[in-house]
Amino acid sequence: MTVTDESATQDVRASGEDIRWLSTAAAAKRLGITNRTLYRFIDEGLLPAYRFGRVIRLQQKEVDAFIDRSRIEPGTLEHLYPESTSTTSDTA
Repeated sequence: MTVTDESATQDVRASGEDIRWLSTAAAAKRLGITNRTLYRFIDEGLLPAYRFGRVIRLQQKEVDAFIDRSRIEPGTLEHLYPESTSTTSDTA
């Protein structure tokens, strides 16, 4: 996709990197989620997206940054596997 704003084009050239755009289908596939979940993430502000006419695109580097931000830190999931309590009785 070509950037039409000249100042933005100069900024991209100055940084030495081209913007890699992903379609919503490609971004959802990269994240392993449905399109509906992707649209919810965009609508909730969790993932930035851009509208070009009727087309929605996402920057690959921002999708990759979202993946990095979503990494689970060790020791934060204890609430998902609480220690089991013994409910057996020793009555015979």
